[in-house]
Amino acid sequence: MVRQQIDSVGVVGAGTMGSGIAQVAATAGYEVVMRDIESTFVENGFDTIDDSLSRLDARDDLAESPSTIRDRIEGTTLLDDLADCDLVVEAALEELSVKQEIFADLERVCDDDVLLATNTSTISITSIASDLEAPERVIGLHFMNPVPIMEGVEVVVGEKTTAEATELAHELADDLGKTTWEADDKPGFVTNRILMPWINEGIRAYDEGVATKADIDTGMELGTNVPMGPLTLADHIGLDVCLHASETLHEELGDRYKPAYLLKRKVEAGDLGKKTGTGFYEYE
Repeated sequence: MVRQQIDSVGVVGAGTMGSGIAQVAATAGYEVVMRDIESTFVENGFDTIDDSLSRLDARDDLAESPSTIRDRIEGTTLLDDLADCDLVVEAALEELSVKQEIFADLERVCDDDVLLATNTSTISITSIASDLEAPERVIGLHFMNPVPIMEGVEVVVGEKTTAEATELAHELADDLGKTTWEADDKPGFVTNRILMPWINEGIRAYDEGVATKADIDTGMELGTNVPMGPLTLADHIGLDVCLHASETLHEELGDRYKPAYLLKRKVEAGDLGKKTGTGFYEYE
């Protein structure tokens, strides 16, 4: 049985996704503990939160002041500081062994009735929970990036995940102002299983000279009513993230998910998209 009264949320990881999850939880009124392995990472996470809250406040999109929301978030480098949280979301490195180690530690630190969620975008929930004593309380809560802006959350149900845990995950996301959809624990779930081959095909079309990158993106935007074409979206996600997700799907599902050659070349060159200033396009 998982705890139904959620007043505090723990977040493991203070990067782009972790800080975003911490921000939306605090904005919804939850007390939040945001943990990362180094104080510098925690500080960077707070910088990201402060910048995001400032922009939202300038647009009158906040019901409370940025300082009120910010004060609900406690930063730490100690996993044990998550012991009193009613629910914990892991948003660390997208590596199975890293996540398994974190969840083993969370199982030791947290009470038996605390729901343990992972923000993984491609890794099996069942695999993450496979060595735990209580895998039934582990679930996928896949937030979209940027978390404070994107409305959707993908709820991924592992082989052992209980219906009670699944219902609580939906309820939490709804309380955070998000809309959910549910996926079985299959590689890539819904979003990345469909999104990554779309991005890769856009990259291949550009690499093969089908059209210019601008025309590929414009064609997809105007022809299919998506807000971003595949090359622009890849830059915003991060080309390294796209490559890693594509490699995981390729390993699990075969050659139809093989990463585009140009995607690999861009990553090897350090051109990772918007976050490095150069990807398929250039950014300030």
